[in-house]
Amino acid sequence: MTTPATAPADTGPAPSAPLPYVHKEAGFVRSFLRVPSGVAGVGILAVSGLLALLAPLFVSADDLDVIKVDGPSLHGPTDGYPLGTDQEGRSILLLVVWGARSSLAVGLLATVLTVVLGSAIGLVAGHYGGWTGKGLMHVTDWFIALPGLPLAISLAAVLGQGSTSITIAIAVTSWASTARLVRAQTLSVEARPFVERARALGASGRQVMVRHVLPNVTPLILVSSTLTVASAILSEATLTFLGLGDPTGISWGSMLNSALNGGAVTAGAWWYLYPPGVAILIVVLGFTLTGRAVETVLNPRSVSAR
Repeated sequence: MTTPATAPADTGPAPSAPLPYVHKEAGFVRSFLRVPSGVAGVGILAVSGLLALLAPLFVSADDLDVIKVDGPSLHGPTDGYPLGTDQEGRSILLLVVWGARSSLAVGLLATVLTVVLGSAIGLVAGHYGGWTGKGLMHVTDWFIALPGLPLAISLAAVLGQGSTSITIAIAVTSWASTARLVRAQTLSVEARPFVERARALGASGRQVMVRHVLPNVTPLILVSSTLTVASAILSEATLTFLGLGDPTGISWGSMLNSALNGGAVTAGAWWYLYPPGVAILIVVLGFTLTGRAVETVLNPRSVSAR
């Protein structure tokens, strides 16, 4: 008589294999942490972002109201005013902290619009080619050939003063370089064998572009966006310095404009001129260091070298 086979003990469900994208994200973080300049850039951006987000907790409306402040006019740094005062008696330190909200918000929003517009045009031009691609690239070349700053000034002046017009002007004049980079990368990706296999298996043009091309172009878009923020913040500061921003708002560019018109230069009030300029320099440096570090990590040659 045969003995019935004993069923194997139930040890529970087999552990699932870690998802591939988890490994990729963890590897990216480890590689990024090995780049000291990138860590420094992220630290700068983290401190700047926290100050901008938490500004309403220690900067009240009365501190910014020219009618309610009672500080001395254009006074140098003292115990009560670490960075001095402006011509209205407001604390320069509080103005710099509050101005970060507008400058960073406009720079980030303009970058999002720039990257989305440039990436979409670059993907479509590289994927479809033909007359569609040639036409889009002719428009892109036309925008690249035009001087960006005068065009942004003209566009912002036509749209009127305000943060919205500055954001649109920066996005409209900055998308062309992103479009050209994304188109070149799209052409490179579409020439690879896995894309040809996807087409042979019946994948539509939209599926190829969304499922195969876009994920491989995303690292380039990420690098481009981190570097574009720096130029967008500089453009915002330039346009607001020229008086095209919100006249009632406070930003680093508007502070420089107010310092120039308020006689800070002739009065030698260096404490009014330097802080907003240094703040712009530090934030731009933070985005530049972060973008270069991301570019180093995502560069296949540098990754293979490590």
